[in-house]
Amino acid sequence: MENIKVIVWGIGTMGTLMAKILAEKEGVELVGALDSAPDKVGQPLSEITRISGHEKINVSRDTEEVLLMDADVVLLAVSSFMGETLEPIRKIIQNGKNVITIAEEWAYPRLTAPKESGEIDALARSRGVTVLGTGVNPGFVLDTLIIALSGTCSSIRKISAKRINDLSPFGPTVMKTQGVGCTPEEFRRGLEDGTIVGHIGFPQSIHMIASSLGIRLEKITQSVDPIISRTSRKTACADVLPGQVAGCSHRAEGWAGGKPVIILEHPQQIQPDAAGVETGDYITIEGIPDIRVAIKPEIPGGTATAALAVNMIPQVINAPAGLASMAELPVPSARLADFREFLK
Repeated sequence: MENIKVIVWGIGTMGTLMAKILAEKEGVELVGALDSAPDKVGQPLSEITRISGHEKINVSRDTEEVLLMDADVVLLAVSSFMGETLEPIRKIIQNGKNVITIAEEWAYPRLTAPKESGEIDALARSRGVTVLGTGVNPGFVLDTLIIALSGTCSSIRKISAKRINDLSPFGPTVMKTQGVGCTPEEFRRGLEDGTIVGHIGFPQSIHMIASSLGIRLEKITQSVDPIISRTSRKTACADVLPGQVAGCSHRAEGWAGGKPVIILEHPQQIQPDAAGVETGDYITIEGIPDIRVAIKPEIPGGTATAALAVNMIPQVINAPAGLASMAELPVPSARLADFREFLK
């Protein structure tokens, strides 16, 4: 059997990580790389990844040419938003390839964007391919993991979960949407004009949990507040001075029976240790039995998102055609053997 062939679209922080992980795996190979950045187009991929073998792949901006290549799956890492990824996903499907995107708004879009979801589901079915949105969050910590844990409960009254994480590994897109490096006044203006959104994916995660458990939601409420730094902080993509925003604290509540029954919190900032903050992932399920899980430090967002996208390749190839979610596919796992062994 031939290797599973993969194209990575978006050679930024996440796409580069995916390319590096793919290079370590057996039975799967990277055959194409797409990006629009002038400093990357035309460059051998090895100049970016520093991986031997990637010198044979040149980064291209020609989507039509690359999508005509013989490939099974495209890993899409260009944006968090549905509006910016809808057309790329259409193109990938029309070229008969499966899609795994880390765009948060695709994690569970059936209820947040029913029109677009319906279109993509129908198009994917017509071409016999599968589309999946995944990542560490949404896609795992604050939804899929909670759903799996709930399977040990006979009844549940309330779910509360918090992810305290370090934004430092992420690229400029995430820094912008979290307001990192701006003033408190700029943060508030960004919330008003939509350039700062906090965590992307809370409605998707809450709907995924509620749909899986059979909770009839009445509404979802959200609040976003800036985390102001008292120290200077610096990452590859951001500089923060004292008094500027180092990240944001985002809370969302899914209501049923007149009260919040799913509460998700996500305070995230660059270099949280500079403020004496310990990272971690915490899940509490109040029910029979009560469940409390603490993962310290937090599951690293960048590495975990890239790993999930790569590890889900066999699941997506095996899945029925259409728009899928992590809640509908088999439990995710690391792929330590030849990827072809996991194909049905």
